[in-house]
Amino acid sequence: MAKKVKTNKRQIILEEAAKLFKAKGFGGTSMRDLGSQVGMEAASMYNHISSKDDILESICFHVSNTYISQLNEIEQLPVSYVDKLKALIRLHIRLMIEDGAAVSVANNDWKYLSDDKLQQFKDARKTYEKGFAELIEQGIAAGEFQPVNVSVALFTILSAVRWVELWYRPGRGISAEELEENIMTILLNGLAK
Repeated sequence: MAKKVKTNKRQIILEEAAKLFKAKGFGGTSMRDLGSQVGMEAASMYNHISSKDDILESICFHVSNTYISQLNEIEQLPVSYVDKLKALIRLHIRLMIEDGAAVSVANNDWKYLSDDKLQQFKDARKTYEKGFAELIEQGIAAGEFQPVNVSVALFTILSAVRWVELWYRPGRGISAEELEENIMTILLNGLAK
């Protein structure tokens, strides 16, 4: 039973750390700030985490592992490349809506990872981008997508959804589902009628 409490406290620490890192940056957040946020003495937090670097690693690799595992699942689906691409775009939007602080940290603070972890994270990003690009390439070869430069398509899509974590919150006059559909329409069909 004690293990469950430890896991829950660790999860709370990670969630609150992601919010603080997003708001103040990794470098601008102290363990004292985090302790205050979670209602614990900084020293007590070390029962659940080993360091601020450990927190950053956990957040970054949670996000990258989620993207990679979802990409692997989507690649196996017996659907068109258009539907696979839609599923990947939805994944990005959903993660930003549901776990925006962690996604923001993985997008912006990864450069503060320790050297060996930094290389692992860069490799994970490259793996994901390569898999995403291959999906676009296969869709072009199958005649489902326009014959565009694959890298341009990949980074346009990734850039086009990245703003969601900065902008979206309930009360913006658009539901998460409507946001997904609007983004999908613009990315896959454009604005022109």
